[in-house]
Amino acid sequence: MLTHCIIRLIFVLMRQFLVFLTMVFLLNLTACKEKVEHIRDKENSDPSLCVFSQGECVKTIAGIKLSFTINPSHAPSEKPLTLNILSSAPISDVHIRLEGRDMFMGIIPVNVRQVDEMNYIGQMVYGSCSSGYMVWRGFVNFTVNGKPQTAIFDFLADSDIN
Repeated sequence: MLTHCIIRLIFVLMRQFLVFLTMVFLLNLTACKEKVEHIRDKENSDPSLCVFSQGECVKTIAGIKLSFTINPSHAPSEKPLTLNILSSAPISDVHIRLEGRDMFMGIIPVNVRQVDEMNYIGQMVYGSCSSGYMVWRGFVNFTVNGKPQTAIFDFLADSDIN
């Protein structure tokens, strides 16, 4: 009889615990949804990002104006991209690499080809990020009048900003 009462007590306690676990699980699901909405708000409010769908991204380094464009302009992950660099004056020894700005995603070298002394084209592919918000940072190393320079530009992968 005592064993039967103990088994029944355990069953009743476990049933309440199961309700508690279900509530905790549902609260976690709603917390994830709020975070995703917060991330989408962030992409519209970061003025430091180059938005290639709205035009070229311009940086001035050592008196040289550099204009960057990426095609396709929404910068999709895991697809071939073409990066164009146009400078206002002759530059040389151009090397480009990509890195994650906010998280480590490896170092991705960009295969750069010189079109003329003021125009360069690079081909690249980068991986996707599971967070839904991935900012890439491009480092453009070049030489002007024998002096090394570096330009940095940030952009959002898989951007749907218009």
